[in-house]
Amino acid sequence: MTRLYWARLAIAACAALTVTACAPAVPTTTTTGAGGSASTSAQGATCSYPVGGTPARPVDPPSTTGVPDTGTTAATLHFTSGAVTITLDRAAAPCTVNSFVSLASQGFFDHTACHRLVDTGIFILQCGDPTGTGTGGPGYSFADELSGHETYPTGTVAMANRGPNTNGSQFFLVWADSPLPPDYTVFGHMDAAGLAIIQGIASQGVSAENGITPIADATITGVSLG
Repeated sequence: MTRLYWARLAIAACAALTVTACAPAVPTTTTTGAGGSASTSAQGATCSYPVGGTPARPVDPPSTTGVPDTGTTAATLHFTSGAVTITLDRAAAPCTVNSFVSLASQGFFDHTACHRLVDTGIFILQCGDPTGTGTGGPGYSFADELSGHETYPTGTVAMANRGPNTNGSQFFLVWADSPLPPDYTVFGHMDAAGLAIIQGIASQGVSAENGITPIADATITGVSLG
């Protein structure tokens, strides 16, 4: 997975977003596998999670039928610096929330470092890769859940991807309004206290060594659901 996620944004605003040599400072992953499709019914959504590649940690794919597709649920990311509670939107992104909840319940995110901080042009903290390298995923992928009108204001939680329908486990937390194309599934929003935690991590900047790794400890020690 070498395709840069936000190539269009990079072309439009390369000078603002580069790390080095006009390489966009945006999320990338290398999870393999084609994206699946989703449908809804009175019994809930039907999702597809085609397997492909090696998971960063042993994990089972989520259930595919009877997926809740109404209302919201909560998840709390326990960082070393505090708790970040997210309201997950099942109605807007049932298959995405289903995957996130499944991974969290299996401990996939436990003791993982958010490996990428972007603080120029766009403002995100990228998480969800147990390897901490930006290359790890769950060994399956799934389809985008987009309306085409997505925006990414402060507090948004959205999926990182490597192109259409290539979602895996990596997601990003938007800590300030970010001008992105509507290509990234929005599946939740942080609470005010949690946003302050992420902004505190971001305020310490990135490592001078690679211009990507947060200087602050950005480790998710665990995730609680509900």
